[in-house]
Amino acid sequence: MENNRKYNFHDMSPYEGQDFEEAMERLRNYPQLLNHFTDLISRHNRMVNKWKSFHAKNKLSRALEDVHSVDQFQKEITSDIFLDMIESTSMEDLTIEGIEELEDKPYIYISSHRDIVLDTALLDLCLYRNDHRLCEMIIGDNLVGNQFIEDMFRVNGAIITRRSLTSASDLKEETMRMSYYVRHSMLDKEKSIWVAQKSGRSKDGIDNTSSSIIKMLYLACRDQKKDFSTFLKEQPIVPVAISYQFDPCAVTKSYSVLRKLKNDVYKKKRYEDIIDMVKGLRSWKGNVHVHVGTPLDPEKVTNPIQAAGECDLQIHRNFKLWNTNYFCWDMMNGTDKYADKYSDLNTKSFEKKYRKLNPEVVKNVYLQYANPVQSLLNDLENENNSST
Repeated sequence: MENNRKYNFHDMSPYEGQDFEEAMERLRNYPQLLNHFTDLISRHNRMVNKWKSFHAKNKLSRALEDVHSVDQFQKEITSDIFLDMIESTSMEDLTIEGIEELEDKPYIYISSHRDIVLDTALLDLCLYRNDHRLCEMIIGDNLVGNQFIEDMFRVNGAIITRRSLTSASDLKEETMRMSYYVRHSMLDKEKSIWVAQKSGRSKDGIDNTSSSIIKMLYLACRDQKKDFSTFLKEQPIVPVAISYQFDPCAVTKSYSVLRKLKNDVYKKKRYEDIIDMVKGLRSWKGNVHVHVGTPLDPEKVTNPIQAAGECDLQIHRNFKLWNTNYFCWDMMNGTDKYADKYSDLNTKSFEKKYRKLNPEVVKNVYLQYANPVQSLLNDLENENNSST
């Protein structure tokens, strides 16, 4: 593919060739790697997890010697060992829907974003189990705190974008470079791409796609004088809804929402995102559902704003609503409209988890769970109004 700008992607792209081998050597020699792995997969039942982690550590130790590419790492280490353990120790069930409708070709997956790394990891796991090509994923450099963390991300397919840039011209150039890299990866390497529907996790439970994300993806194609419909044909976009019955980071997200509402000046601690990432991986999530939507239609979607709207519709419609979502919607609206939807939920136990917290924090936790229900209701109401 012609790269009109002749960009160098070496510092942002997943490791390849000698860079990959050198990173794997650093990881194999990192003294705490296996202990970190055990910490991530250990949860409350120590006796059960002691047996599981012992065998998983041995399997990981052997696998690290035989992995020589990102694709191999994603399959043999991330999926077969790491995510298999995360699933068995922190989930009741993981289900997927819609993936059987996809063709065997690269896609841009734009997903709802609740967890720092698990959203893209679980999509990859589902793609792998259904014999589809895996994703490279776009992440911010705020997650890369040291060489070990950078190595772990980049051997696992991460594309690192520099969010810390302050100059408008530097940011513009970096955005164009990212767009060209995504195009290069899809058309030349034939890799799929994962990107969150907006910058940062949804901390209020509202899943709205930022058109600026889609504008960024389109930039390289536009730079080559191609219209948006051609872009969607060459780099098809598929919306993905990922829903967790229980969100391990709901409370920390609630505090973040409150700080923003009060305009509090807050600077994240160096490893704050990493701590949240670990909590999201190891804590109980109950049931998890991944719903892969249908590619956006190039004949009907002709610009980034329309594309963002279509992503929203698919994500809202395909988002699996759990008993926790319906219970919190009823709580926030003072009704029992959906009581039959959460008759199997221990509501007293659910409320007890947040009993000692500030009422404002609890309210925002409940809103995180309630808003996906409200988003669907809003879409249905808009649809009814437009048809009358």
